[in-house]
Amino acid sequence: MRVIVCLDDRNGMLFNRRRQSRDRRVVEDILRELGEKRLLLNGFSAPLFDHAGDRIRVEDDPLAAAGREDVCFVENQPLAPWAAAIERLTVYRWNRVYPADMRLDLALESGWHLVAASDFPGFSHEKITKEIYER
Repeated sequence: MRVIVCLDDRNGMLFNRRRQSRDRRVVEDILRELGEKRLLLNGFSAPLFDHAGDRIRVEDDPLAAAGREDVCFVENQPLAPWAAAIERLTVYRWNRVYPADMRLDLALESGWHLVAASDFPGFSHEKITKEIYER
């Protein structure tokens, strides 16, 4: 499966059960990259994509529901239990350090290869970095 996450510079994902930040250009980029595929996500993330209609599929546990070719957007779940099934990880970096009490639980320096990286201007962030990792 493919997984998409948003992280700060210290791999933070959440603070006090809330997302650290959001940016509409990240959502636009995710939808553009999806093509004809649907994005699996949970109810926590669904409001970010409320304009995407049938391009999203809300699941209690999108990682458990995903098949090999599916794409999941994850903000508030650990990824380590699903590490063996994740073939590609797309990381959108805020290029800032935010308070965080939940961090990415995958070691990107171990077993993952950065295959692409690019920067683009966000709506609320001057620069967003998109990194694509594969096994």
